[in-house]
Amino acid sequence: MIWFLMICCGAITFAARFLPLSGLLPKELPPIVQRAMHFVPIAVLTPIIVSGIFISPDGDIHLIDNMRIYAAIIASVTAVISRSILATLASGLISLWVLNFWL
Repeated sequence: MIWFLMICCGAITFAARFLPLSGLLPKELPPIVQRAMHFVPIAVLTPIIVSGIFISPDGDIHLIDNMRIYAAIIASVTAVISRSILATLASGLISLWVLNFWL
C-alpha cells in the first residue's frame, strides 16, 4: 500500500510539472480552476508559517516566552497596513531580532 501511494504521489507530482510545459494543456485554464488557484498559496504557506512560529527546533510547542508569536503579530499588522511582502518580511525579522536582543 505504501509503495502504491508513493508511486501515485510521484506520478501526480510529475504530471503537475510536465503538463504545463508540454503544450498539452489549453493556453487558458477554465474559470473555476483559475478561482481555485487563488487559494493555493494560502493552503500551502499556512502550515509552514504556523509550524515555524509555534514549534521549536526540538519539536516542542512553545506558547510562553515565544518571541516568534509577537514578531508574527507585528508582521501581520504590517502586512495588512502596507500590503507589501518586503515590508512584512522586514518588520517580522527586525521585530524578532529586537525582541530576542532585549528580552
